[in-house]
Amino acid sequence: MTSVLNPYLSFDGEAKDAMEFYHRVFGGDLTMNTFGEFGAEDVAIKDRIMHAMLKTPSGYTLMGSDLMPGMEHKPGNTVTISLSGDEEALLRSYFDHLSVAGTVGVALEKQTWGDIYGQCTDQFGIAWMVDIFPKED
Repeated sequence: MTSVLNPYLSFDGEAKDAMEFYHRVFGGDLTMNTFGEFGAEDVAIKDRIMHAMLKTPSGYTLMGSDLMPGMEHKPGNTVTISLSGDEEALLRSYFDHLSVAGTVGVALEKQTWGDIYGQCTDQFGIAWMVDIFPKED
C-alpha cells in the first residue's frame, strides 16, 4: 500500500454531526464508532465518536473524532483543508455546501492569477480553501 496523507479533525462532542455534514457534502461511505462500542461505560464519553472515516467517490478520505472530556478543544487558524482541481461544477458545489451556516472569507471567483479561488470556514470551525484550475485547451 502506498502512503497517504489524510486530514484528521477533532471535535468537542460534535464529531457525529460534523462527519454526517461532510458525508452530505462529499458523498461516499461513512463509518463511525463510539467509545461505548469499544467498551467505555462512562456516560460522559460512551456516545462520543471515537473514530469516524469518510471515503468519498472523489478519492478523499476525511477522518475525525471527539476529544475526551477535559482535553482542550482549541480550533485555530493553523490548518486549512484545500480542495483543488479542474472540475469546476463539483468544486463549486463543495464550496457552496461547506459555506452554508459558516463564513466566507474569500468569495469563490476568478482571481488575478487566473484560477477560481475561495476560502470559507464551515459551521464546525474548519477552514477550507477551494482552487479551481483553468482547463487546458
